[in-house]
Amino acid sequence: MSKYYIGIDIGSVSVDGAIVTAEKEIVRDYYLRHKGHTLRTFIDLLGKMLEAIAFNDILSISLTGSGGKVVSELLNIPFVNEVIAFAEANSFLYPRVNSIIEVGGEDSRFISLKYNESLDKNIISDFSMNSLCAAGTGSFLDQQATRLGLTIENFGKVALRSKNPATIAGRCSTFAKTDMIHLQQVATPNEDIVSGLCYSLVRNFQSTIAKGKVFKKVISFQGGVAANEGVIDAFEKRLGLASGELFVPSNHATLGAIGAAIINLQNNLERFPFKSIQEIKDKLTVGERAKTSLEKLVISEEHHPKNPEGSGNFDIKNLSDNQIIDVFLGVDIGSISTNLALINKEGRLISKRYLQTGGRPIEAVRKGLISLNEEIGEKIRVQGVCTTGSGRYMIAKIIGADVVRNEITAQARAAINIDKDVDTIFEIGGQDSKYISIKDGVVIDFEMNKVCAAGTGSFLEEQAERLNININNEFSQLALDARNPVELGERCTVFMNSNIGHFQAMGTSREDIAARILLRVYVIQLCSIT
Repeated sequence: MSKYYIGIDIGSVSVDGAIVTAEKEIVRDYYLRHKGHTLRTFIDLLGKMLEAIAFNDILSISLTGSGGKVVSELLNIPFVNEVIAFAEANSFLYPRVNSIIEVGGEDSRFISLKYNESLDKNIISDFSMNSLCAAGTGSFLDQQATRLGLTIENFGKVALRSKNPATIAGRCSTFAKTDMIHLQQVATPNEDIVSGLCYSLVRNFQSTIAKGKVFKKVISFQGGVAANEGVIDAFEKRLGLASGELFVPSNHATLGAIGAAIINLQNNLERFPFKSIQEIKDKLTVGERAKTSLEKLVISEEHHPKNPEGSGNFDIKNLSDNQIIDVFLGVDIGSISTNLALINKEGRLISKRYLQTGGRPIEAVRKGLISLNEEIGEKIRVQGVCTTGSGRYMIAKIIGADVVRNEITAQARAAINIDKDVDTIFEIGGQDSKYISIKDGVVIDFEMNKVCAAGTGSFLEEQAERLNININNEFSQLALDARNPVELGERCTVFMNSNIGHFQAMGTSREDIAARILLRVYVIQLCSIT
């Protein structure tokens, strides 16, 4: 009866596993996205493996990946460096490979291999990795796919339809987002934006990770991003590769786990100190968890916006059948949402619409106008239109707006209309955070975030997606239920991603992580811009 070596790669996005026999046969590999539940997915993966093999037939288990170190310490089992694991897997399965491009959820690596006669296999001759930046990684593409309303599975197929890829910055994910928003606002086709993102990832890989390196053929492209046809196409064209010079292994997403198992096999390591999967669960449960001195978040009920007499909403239903009123339309075209509002001459709100821009600002405005018209079109006469937001100029031309105003002016005017005594505005949008100071009804100072998304709505949405939390009605409640909000640092969203992954690997609850993310956005970022 065969005995088995198990390798598990705990990454920032997925937990991958591989079962290898003592006769060097790969029985099966697994790829599971953990969606923030790292330890739970690790246990689920072990359960799936035990459906294929008997518990008593496991000779050893080893871990690799960004979250593997923590779990290996809790379970007292071997940990293998990811670079070594990838190199060993390729040397074992694909001896003709001389260069490895590996792009995962948060890590990107370039590994150069050379043949060693004494060992009779390829070994590492050079390697480099990304720093703590997600610009050239899978998580960046995941975020942008969500932003465009695409599944990551369809992302590459959409990119291949492009005939004119857009130019998007690849040095930083925040700069890339800004470029992407500007392209959306001028109605650039989605396929050109998606293709541009693929090319920006490849340019970033060439200029930072593989700077000065030689891509010796044959090149293996692996990691989760290797399933993206758009990125494959961009690599082939940017590197000027002929057919067959870059290939994607069928097990491209699990080679780290395969390498970890093979290293144990080659070292004849036969140490598996567990008697049941419950014993493993118990060790993980009692393992050290992150503690913090941060206090529980509490919402104060003391402050509510004041509405001066007569400034509330106007109920259009009170009009007689033949009565028509004059109204004014405001349209705010932002990076995440497109908002429309109708007010009467007294400044009272008649109706409003909030729609996701979804990378299609013209379509969002069209839907909003149709919806307003269907509700009250026969009872109103539009006397003026104003546009604001990052897409204000384009939409103003399309709908024939009378006035175009920047967001600072528009936000201040609305706040003053609601409460003439207002003196401070904090505004957090999809891409921007703003502080506005008002005196006697006039803006006297303001500040905005520069090119960092850490204190904006897009950051919240990305982290909610990462933690598999509904941003609309679940995120804030989870944060308020937190008992011990964790310390994630005061740095940018990219660095915070790594810290979040670390705490996930240690089993920190989503509530405690969500609480700190909200605190980061609503307090730290606003303090930094003021």
